[in-house]
Order: sequence, then structure tokens, then C-alpha cells
Amino acid sequence: MKFAAALLLLLFPLVAFCQDPMAAHYKIYNTAKKAPATLDDVVADMARNDVLFFGEEHNDSTGHYLEALVFKKLAEKYPGKLALSMEMFQTDCQTVMNEYLGGFIREKNLITEGRAWKNYKDYRAMVDAAKDAHLPVIAANAPTRYTNLTTRAGLPELQKLDAMAKSWLPPLPIDTATGRYYDKFGEIMGGHGGPMHVYQSQNLWDAAMGYSIAKFYKANKGTKIFQVNGGFHSEEKLGTFAQLQKYAPGIKAINIQAYADDSFDNPNWEKFATFGDYIILTDPKLPKTF
Repeated sequence: MKFAAALLLLLFPLVAFCQDPMAAHYKIYNTAKKAPATLDDVVADMARNDVLFFGEEHNDSTGHYLEALVFKKLAEKYPGKLALSMEMFQTDCQTVMNEYLGGFIREKNLITEGRAWKNYKDYRAMVDAAKDAHLPVIAANAPTRYTNLTTRAGLPELQKLDAMAKSWLPPLPIDTATGRYYDKFGEIMGGHGGPMHVYQSQNLWDAAMGYSIAKFYKANKGTKIFQVNGGFHSEEKLGTFAQLQKYAPGIKAINIQAYADDSFDNPNWEKFATFGDYIILTDPKLPKTF
């Protein structure tokens, strides 16, 4: 009997490891506690929060695996009280998304008429999990034609659109963030801010997603929201994260920031300390999805 118990103790770590075949390819860190964390820790943190941002690298295969796993865990913890919000679908495609979730149209129609991203396969697991569990999916992003218009002509041009067009956008005028977010944007533009219209279109993007989340949150109190977007939109709790807090003061949100980083084998967690509540580093040696 004692031998059997000892054997179980020896085998337990292996059994637990085998439950997640990707466990060796990611590491999670809680920046507030300065300690390693698990996905279950993240899910438990949502008891005190309304929104969880997952800032991804769009071609990170492990990041996409983890998004789907976090969503699954949240759906199990909050059955019927969870929504998926996505940068990857635009507000004027909400009806198409709803029709797919309701079983009225096929996936090929969602992809074509919903203008799904070319790498939709990376997000299919989450959307279909929402469909199977009868959970809403928020098409959160601004239509590309309006971000393109802003890039060409600036935010004031949006005021000339008709009422139908404006219904797909956050309330005008859009607040253009200054300070740290503008500085960060300048850094990715090569050390300068770039044309102001380009930065304004970035802010429209952020505001649209922030407003989409806020609008859903106000209409569905008590429902948790899992927002998936490119990492820049929520890194350091700027961008979409900050816009959400403007549209819904008092809302409680936390963020995960995921990176396929070369420091994976020996992370310097201090490097990421200000980026998010949870940092996930994924194995950069694994194949990208595109």
C-alpha cells in the first residue's frame, strides 16, 4: 500500500504535465507578485474583474493555443456568463457573426461575408467554442474603410459620414491619446510619431474596441469579457485598455501580454514588469502560424 502511494506521488507530476502537451513551451509570470503563475491563477483573478485582455502576437502558435485554453477555462467557470470580444472582426459584421453562432449560416459565409482575417484558423477554436456553449462573440473592431479614411484625411472626416456609418463607430469625436502611448507609437514608427493621421487611425482602432466592450458590458452586467487583440493595443494598459476605462469608468480589467521571446529559456522578468498583470513567454523555436 505504501509502495503504491509512493509510486502515485512520483507519477503525479508526469500525469499533470501530460494533461497539457504544450506545458514545456510557455511560462507565465504574475508581475504584481513577482512570481510564476498558472492559467488557473489568471482565471481565478477574474472573480474580481470584468474584462481580461489577451495581447497576442498574431502569428504565435503557442499564444493561439493559450487563448483558446483560457477561453475554455473561463467558459467552464462562468457558464452562460462569458463573452468573447475580438479585434479580428469588425462592428459592421456583427450580424454575420450572430448568424454563424446561431447556426443559420456556414463557416465559409462567416469567413467571406464577415471579412475574417486570413489566419482565421488561428481563432476558429475560440469562435466555435463560443458557438457550442451559446456564448456571444463581440465583433469589436472599427471597419477598415473608416480607419483607412482616417489615415488619409484625419479624424474630422468621420463627422461627414451618414448616421448608418456612424453607428458602426464609437461616439465622435474620438479622443486622441497623448503622452506615453504616443511615444510608444513613435518608437514602432522608427523613432518619430509619423504622420498624425496614422496615429489618429490607431486611436480610432483602440476607441472602437474599447467602446464595443463597454457597450456590451453595460448591457450585460455580470458577464465576464475575454478580449483578444494584438499586443500593442493593451500593452502597459494603454490603447484599447485605456479607451475602455474612459467609456466605462469603474470597470475592472486585467491584461495578459504574450511574447514569443528569445529570452524564453532564461527570462528577465523585470524587462516585462510594466507590460501587463500577467506575462506569458512562449517558445520562439516553435513554428509560427504564418
